[in-house]
Parts: sequence; C-alpha cells; structure tokens
Amino acid sequence: MFTYKKIYNTPGRIILSFYLTIMATRHWVLDPAHSDIHFKIKHLVISSVTGSFNVFSGRFVTPQHDNFDEAYFTINIDVYSIDTNNRDRDEHLKSPDFFNADEFPQIEFLSTEFKHIEGDKHTLRGDLTIKGITKEVTLDVLFGGEAKDGFGIQRAGFEVTGIINRNDFGVHAGDVTDAGGLVLGEDIKLHANLQFTNEVD
Repeated sequence: MFTYKKIYNTPGRIILSFYLTIMATRHWVLDPAHSDIHFKIKHLVISSVTGSFNVFSGRFVTPQHDNFDEAYFTINIDVYSIDTNNRDRDEHLKSPDFFNADEFPQIEFLSTEFKHIEGDKHTLRGDLTIKGITKEVTLDVLFGGEAKDGFGIQRAGFEVTGIINRNDFGVHAGDVTDAGGLVLGEDIKLHANLQFTNEVD
C-alpha cells in the first residue's frame, strides 16, 4: 500500500514524497514432505489402532512479522488418504459407517485463536469440520522454532496434540462386543508435526 505527502509546491511543479507502507504480515505454506498427521483410537479397550492422513495442505499468516501470537491457521485433509495399514479397514473407515468420504471428502480446520501460554507452549482454538459438522476444538501446540534450510528457505515447526470425540462429528458405527461394549473408543487422540515454509511475496 502506498501513501504520499506533499513536500512543497512551486509554480508549475509539485514535488511529492511517496512512502511504501510495508505490511507486517508473513505468509507460510505447509510442507507435506516434512509434516505428518496421525490419530489413535482404542480398540476393544485393550489396545490402540494408529492411523494417518497422507494427503493434506495448509497455510498460516502471522499478523506481525516475527510474532506468531494470533497467527491464523487453515488445514485441509483429504479423507480418501486415510491409512491404518489395513486396506479393508481403510475402506470401511471411508464408508458411510464412519467418514463417508464420497459425500464429505475433506476435513477442514480454521483457527480462531492462537495464544501463547509460556515458553514454547501455545493453545490453538478453532472450528473443525468433519462430515459437514463443525465443532470448536482446542489443541495444544509446541512451537519448535524457526530455521533456514540449505536452500535459504525460512521454516517454522509446530507439534500439535489434542483429543476429540468422534460422536461429536457423527463418526461412529453400531458395532459392539459380545459383552455389550464398544468395539472402538469414543475419544480420538490427534498428533501432528507441521512444518511451514515462509512464502516470499
């Protein structure tokens, strides 16, 4: 954005001084090659099944150049990329019993607050949409820091953890054990390592 100020006016000549107002924001893009998104859920209460989403994208914007407070994050996940190391189970998870990927192929997170707590600890609050249902969630974030890679690209890393209830998003099937218990637990533990690169304007 440009602003200007009139310096002086002489006959037939006006000299203007232009100032370039440099916006302080920084734009970052998620690097999927150096990031991962995992989840864990109890199976028969006795152990956990771990899975991941292998296709995702994201961005974030910092309102101040070197300050991550109140940064705005967006993350999009391809439901079809779910991977629990078992093809039959993955296909079942994509079915209407669970994620219904044909009708709802994307999981979306839009942040509403990124707040510094102490040290490298932050909280990330935002709207998570799964199967067309949007709920506010709060996640814990550990800021790993910033560094330049061998190509001179500035990078920033974050470790994100949290727990959501799958029933809040309609991700459930009616399966129960012979004793009447749930085959799958209701809480899903989330864990993501996210690395962003600074987008040069």
